[in-house]
Amino acid sequence: MRQPVALAVAASAGDFAGFGFLGEADYAGYLARTDAQLRVLHGHGLDVHLRLLEPVDYADFCEEHQLDPGDPVARVAYAADPALAGEPFRYGGQSLAALLPALVDDHRARVRISLGCASLLDSLGWAEEPEQRLAGVLGYVSAVYLALAAGAGEGRHRVTLRSVGLLDGEVLAASAELCVAAGAPGPAGREVEAFCVTLAAAVAGCGAGELLLRAGRRVYGWALVDGYLRPMTAVETAAVLAPGEVARPAAGFALER
Repeated sequence: MRQPVALAVAASAGDFAGFGFLGEADYAGYLARTDAQLRVLHGHGLDVHLRLLEPVDYADFCEEHQLDPGDPVARVAYAADPALAGEPFRYGGQSLAALLPALVDDHRARVRISLGCASLLDSLGWAEEPEQRLAGVLGYVSAVYLALAAGAGEGRHRVTLRSVGLLDGEVLAASAELCVAAGAPGPAGREVEAFCVTLAAAVAGCGAGELLLRAGRRVYGWALVDGYLRPMTAVETAAVLAPGEVARPAAGFALER
């Protein structure tokens, strides 16, 4: 069985400018060369995994592992880092330029997952029975997610969360698309995973904040109080909307049976 090939990609001209070792004078040339390389690898039947080559993160990785940032071995190690959160981002033969926005979104979701997991573990450290507390939090978040999908109805919706930890003042935020078909949520991608992990961290940390569900122009709201979601009134929902947002604020519906 062939081992997958891992490749880190600079996703913007600004990021590319910080990597003089990438071998091209301009970003367009770099993209063309990388695109051709990916197509060759994919054409040979290799499983290609991609990740974002983010300047600060890459510098920290090289410093931690005592690697030379200019050494190709360092880029391979960074791309294949087993500590990277979640399943790999697989290349399927698409144009690299068309693929980059999805790769950037994937990277941002991974960052939120890492931050959410770290915050969740910190919060569980205060619990007398952390394993039972974790099971309870995850069960609650799962029930909330299913209730949001059931209440939102068919279609593509958006859920957003903002929370401030009462113990440490840490701000947590996440957003995800919620797709509902035939009365059930669609496949959960990395963005949904990041949202659920962030919500779990906010619940475990007894955070305070709000969760909003945007279903068309209607926006439902819940207040996060002492680690639980309480339906807000339409007036309360309107009060936390962004200034100038055109929406129909609505009271949140029950999330627990």
